[in-house]
Amino acid sequence: MGGSDMGRVRVFLALSLDGFIAGPQDELDWLEPSGEVEDTFGPFLAEVGALVMGRRTYDVVRSFAGPWPYGERPLIVATHRPLEPAHAGVRAMAGDIVDLVAAARTLAGERDVYLDGGQLVRQALAAGLVDELTLTVIPLLLREGISLFGGLSARQPLLLEAVKPLGAGFVQLRYACPAVSPG
Repeated sequence: MGGSDMGRVRVFLALSLDGFIAGPQDELDWLEPSGEVEDTFGPFLAEVGALVMGRRTYDVVRSFAGPWPYGERPLIVATHRPLEPAHAGVRAMAGDIVDLVAAARTLAGERDVYLDGGQLVRQALAAGLVDELTLTVIPLLLREGISLFGGLSARQPLLLEAVKPLGAGFVQLRYACPAVSPG
């Protein structure tokens, strides 16, 4: 977990009320609010020094129109396959979650590390590497798709730190993740 000379390892994701982070074909169109929603991603990203992202998530983000959403921050993509970088700071890295997070911590310095991607987040939770989990709950029952927590290897206690309504029925939950024994 984060010490005083290094930033936190954080997860920041949106999910449907029934726990999905994407539709069955990785679609994210359901994330669009039907009204005004407070931007909490910008302030969160301002504290991030480096990212670790799963390959599947990277491929989805890379397909988005518009500017690269992570600015100049270094981004490690967890993959064994060749990678076409969407930005100069993007690099492919194979290895286990401990190695990926350690590399991102080095790149981030004293700033936070942002983990993104369902499988990668589950691995980091199982390894006890996540300090903070921020979830924006979308007022929708998606019914099927990519589950955030499906397949977790162990129970993970969470300590609620904040609940924040964002508008349009969106609610953000922030949890601290106390260390647990992996397995």
